Amino acid sequence: MSPPLPSTATAVVVENENHSKVGKDDSVFKIFVGYDPREDLAFQVCRYSILKRATIPVEVIPIKQSDLRSCGLYWRDRGPTESTEFSFTRFLTPHLANFHGWAMFVDCDFLYLADIKELRDLIDDKYAIMCVQHDYTPKESTKMDGVVQTVYPRKNWSSMVLYNCGNQKNKILTPELVNSQTGAFLHRFSWLDDHEIGSIPFVWNFLVGHNQVDENDPNTMPKAIHYTTGGPWFEAWKNCDFADLWLNEMEEYKKDSLKAAAQA
Repeated sequence: MSPPLPSTATAVVVENENHSKVGKDDSVFKIFVGYDPREDLAFQVCRYSILKRATIPVEVIPIKQSDLRSCGLYWRDRGPTESTEFSFTRFLTPHLANFHGWAMFVDCDFLYLADIKELRDLIDDKYAIMCVQHDYTPKESTKMDGVVQTVYPRKNWSSMVLYNCGNQKNKILTPELVNSQTGAFLHRFSWLDDHEIGSIPFVWNFLVGHNQVDENDPNTMPKAIHYTTGGPWFEAWKNCDFADLWLNEMEEYKKDSLKAAAQA
């Protein structure tokens, strides 16, 4: 069961109106989500949870490896340590955003409990990227549906990143570099100096099984839950912590999808 969390009011999904600025720009805030065919439902629920609570205009875009391959942006062979199809494609986010403005990448195994505007408002243009800087060593040797769990410095930092896409340092992230560089170079943000990486509160990348809620401290209440070792869309993880929140969101997503289909 999940620890008690504050209720979140459902927001109207904004598609065509601008209610506030996105960074220094009035454009829609682009959110790129890692996509893996094994976790389609996880992606759909993640997207739904973002849009349902958003009070700013956002666009949620799946990063599908098959599409990137078909248009010549991704061609590297899959390595033995890649647990998902977006292990490397995530680093194409600035390129996909045309190296303009701020954009976000997030793994599909997230559930958002708060308005994405709160996260966007943390943006600081002095940084090239911003992320939750976890000190995390997984206890499990496998994750999700039996894939090998790898351990490396800055583990999970790249699972949710705000990219200053127009920053000169990030323009190194071309398809050529992403297809040729090592996982260590990319996941450790080795193209940046430490002072160019901004820190975000851990509640925006709350790792199930690692981070803890202190009921007496509202600053520990998760705003985005990350089912990093496996979520309840996998049979082996259907009883993980915070599974009930994800399952409730999934039911809402399915009901709203049926309503939308009936009205179409």
